Amino acid sequence: MKINKIYAEVVGVPETHNLAGLAVEPPTVRNFIVVHVITDDGVEGLGLTFHFYANPLTKALHSAIEELGALLAGFDPLQVEAVHARLHAAAWGAGPGGIFALALSAIDIALWDIRGKVEGQPLWKLLGGLRGRAPTYASGTVRRELSDADAVRCVQALAEQGFPAVKIQTALAAPTSPEREVARVRLLRRELDPAVAMMVDSNQGWRPEQAIDICRRLEDVGMAWVEDAIAHDDFAGLARLAAALSTPVAGGEYLWGIAPFAQMIAAHSVDILIVDLFRVGGVTQWLKVAGMAQAFNLPVASHVVPEIAGHLVAARPNGLTIEYVTWSLPLFEETPRLENGELVLSDRPGLGLTLDRAFIDRHKLS
Repeated sequence: MKINKIYAEVVGVPETHNLAGLAVEPPTVRNFIVVHVITDDGVEGLGLTFHFYANPLTKALHSAIEELGALLAGFDPLQVEAVHARLHAAAWGAGPGGIFALALSAIDIALWDIRGKVEGQPLWKLLGGLRGRAPTYASGTVRRELSDADAVRCVQALAEQGFPAVKIQTALAAPTSPEREVARVRLLRRELDPAVAMMVDSNQGWRPEQAIDICRRLEDVGMAWVEDAIAHDDFAGLARLAAALSTPVAGGEYLWGIAPFAQMIAAHSVDILIVDLFRVGGVTQWLKVAGMAQAFNLPVASHVVPEIAGHLVAARPNGLTIEYVTWSLPLFEETPRLENGELVLSDRPGLGLTLDRAFIDRHKLS
């Protein structure tokens, strides 16, 4: 079996309402790129990547996928490391991050989809089959720009949907202060049943001394973790934060490739690694980071695209939880269902996903 053709489609996926049912104003559009890898045996693998919003570099990413894909004609799609070596050699000097990594990841995901279809196994079984379901947390909903009243409505709605954990954004919209940050977290924590965990995420919004100050004031709240409290690559600053708190510190989603994770672990910067499937380099590289983390007794969590990343968290012994957002779900006819706060993965081979052609054709950009 050989790779015959690789092509990509750009789809603008709108978000008009968040996971809690609150209207998103103004509506958001995220440009996803769906990748098709076709073999000479007629097996098709699906891959995915994206810019977070309607990014002006989307066309460049689309072009990179198709140009890199053209280099793989005749390759065995099951030899994923050979594919990585070929593309790294071809794009020498253009990586390991940015558009190259996003393009590589999409192709890599499609190759694993092919492997699962060839072997008749879902990805989570192909990767070890530890379990076919994994816990989730609700994300992307309790955003910093919301009023206190809307934020309360969101956390209540998410808890009513049965999520075992909810993540809220901190580093609030200006004007803010440490007192305002602390008051917001305490307010929302009071609105949640004690059995529902709560994470906080500042999206790199604080300096180290700010993060230490604010998070120390919140130690009694019992936060499940503090995520990306400061600049993602300030490993020393993150280590200061982790040493100052009893609350777990989480980070990693902004890192490109596998090498920065080794540096993060060596610096004792975090207690929980969050690995972005697209930035790290696809399934192949995600697994390497998860294995590295396991050697240091660290759990790993996923970032967005639960319909794909759920396979990885479920398969790994140190897989902790799946970030559940709905951003990419409309691309597919059916996605893994939620049951008692867990994502239940199917036994369909590969990713187990079928594209919703009507939706894609309606929102296709190129």
